[in-house]
Amino acid sequence: MKCSYCNSEIHPGTGKLYIKKDGTTFRFCSSKCEKNMLKLKRKSTKLGWVKKKK
Repeated sequence: MKCSYCNSEIHPGTGKLYIKKDGTTFRFCSSKCEKNMLKLKRKSTKLGWVKKKK
């Protein structure tokens, strides 16, 4: 599985799964990714520490 925000690999048994009311699912590798996407509403393309999506 890959993180919905930074596109890094999530190892089995780790990470978080966030499900919105409309049924959309997001998988996060860390709370850093979760906060940047959901709370702070930052775009992942503008941050230097985020891996490029292929």
